[in-house]
Amino acid sequence: MTWVKVCGLRTPADVVAANEAGADAVGFVLADSPRQLTLIQAKELVPLSGALTVLVTVDLPAGEVPDIFRATGADALQPHGAFQLEAGSAASKLGKQVILPVPAGSDITPVDQEFILLMDTPSKVHHGGTGKTFDWDLAKSLGRPVVLAGGLGPNNVADAIAAVRPWGVDASSGLELSHGVKDHERIRLYVERAKTA
Repeated sequence: MTWVKVCGLRTPADVVAANEAGADAVGFVLADSPRQLTLIQAKELVPLSGALTVLVTVDLPAGEVPDIFRATGADALQPHGAFQLEAGSAASKLGKQVILPVPAGSDITPVDQEFILLMDTPSKVHHGGTGKTFDWDLAKSLGRPVVLAGGLGPNNVADAIAAVRPWGVDASSGLELSHGVKDHERIRLYVERAKTA
C-alpha cells in the first residue's frame, strides 16, 4: 500500500482531517510560504497527529536542526535548498527520519540510502507546492524508492501511482481551496484514492 503524506497543514482542523483520512504523514512548513508556521504553531499541531510529523524547511543550517526538533517534538525533516544534505545528516544523527527533496530531471549525486527521496516539480522560484506535475517517467528511472510530489491531488493521484508505483505520494496545493487553506474533502479523497490505487 502506498505511503501518503499531506503537507502544508496549518490548523488543528487540518490535522484532524488528515488523521481521519488515514494519512501516514503530515507536513508542517517552517519556510516562507502561504503555508508557513512559526515554531510555536508547529509545536501546537505536532501532538494532534497520529501520523509521522515532518518539518519542511528551506536553507536550514545543520546547526539549527536540533533546535527545531527540540522546539516542536516532530519526527522527521524535509530540508529544501542550501545545506539540505548537511541538515539531513544532522537530523539523521538525532534519530529522525529524512525525506530528501530532489527536482525532477536533476542530476542526483549518491546520497545516504537511509534518506527517502522525494521528487518534485523543479522551479526557480519555489521549493515545492507549485501545483504542477512533471514527467513521471523521471521518477521511475531512479531505481530506488521515491515519494512522488508535484501537482498531485484527488483527481490524478491514482493515475500517478499506476504509472510510477512510487513508495509514497505527497500533496499540498492540490488539496487547497486557496493558497494555504486546505479543503478537508479533497484531503479525504486524495488519501482514499492513493490507498486504494
